Amino acid sequence: MNHTILVTGGTGFIGSHTTVELINAGYKVVIVDNLSNSNAGVVDGIEKITGVRPAFEQVDCCDVAAMESVFARYPDIGGIIHFAANKAVGESVEKPLMYYRNNLVSLITLLELMPKHGVKGIIFSSSCTVYGQPDPENLPVTEDAPVKPAESPYGNTKQVNEEIIRDYINSGAPVKAILLRYFNPIGSHPTAIIGELPNGVPMNLIPYVTQTAMGIREQLKVFGNDYNTPDGTCIRDYIYVVDLAKAHVKAMERVLDTDSEQLEVFNVGTGRGVSTKEIVDSFEKATGVKVNWTYAPRRSGDVEKVWADPKKANEVLGWKAETSLEDTLKSAWKWQEKLRERGIQ
Repeated sequence: MNHTILVTGGTGFIGSHTTVELINAGYKVVIVDNLSNSNAGVVDGIEKITGVRPAFEQVDCCDVAAMESVFARYPDIGGIIHFAANKAVGESVEKPLMYYRNNLVSLITLLELMPKHGVKGIIFSSSCTVYGQPDPENLPVTEDAPVKPAESPYGNTKQVNEEIIRDYINSGAPVKAILLRYFNPIGSHPTAIIGELPNGVPMNLIPYVTQTAMGIREQLKVFGNDYNTPDGTCIRDYIYVVDLAKAHVKAMERVLDTDSEQLEVFNVGTGRGVSTKEIVDSFEKATGVKVNWTYAPRRSGDVEKVWADPKKANEVLGWKAETSLEDTLKSAWKWQEKLRERGIQ
């Protein structure tokens, strides 16, 4: 197993952690990233953690000629993990065409080039957003739950990309694919050398919690306290980013080294639903740091409750989310403290 893996969006939050786990598992890695929402210094962090520097190409996946040259320079690429995408729900509502162009064209480019360059498999970074608000009888969500109309252009790009991959394989394309539907990735590498570093105001809960605890943000708003949940706040399945990264390694092994089906879908979550208020309470308990927070009106587009049934991934991939919520939240705080040391706010 000396496969070379192309990781698109590999300097981003999930991509960088997955690159670390791939290197730890013995893969060679080529990162492609246009640095639109990350920075090249992450490559230094990956090298510091693993002792191995992955190849890095600053390239946009929508640029067919540039991607052609990447495959020409690294002819031994056997698999792709495709993270590169715009991912802010609110921004996608304001700029739908940007999202459709980037998120769809980047995937189509890769799929077109795979057979030409002998690339066998692709792992696609999908999302639990494809399930929308599951009906009560479909909670926890299995892979067989109905795909619901998307709440945003971002969510729709995930659905359409899944359909593109399915249609391409059904056309007889000589490639294999695994669609990984993530729930809510949080936390940071235990070394605090890499982590989640959103540009500007965080769109995700945990960076907002840690930045508020650090005093960078004045107050955290918990949107809605009148949902049909035990404490009235939304429920999600929060998964440690390193556990999520390890799922990609298992998926890549399955695509490249086993006689699996051409297309498979797996939920990647913990199987436990946690409310927004529970996250804030658990963070304060895990770190001993208070968060200034208040309730605010519901936010449009928010799903009331969704969490995974990860049984298929547990049994078929041989993967399981193992890190406790407490340790995950501690890692997020350790990362925020490290950012302060580095003078980054």
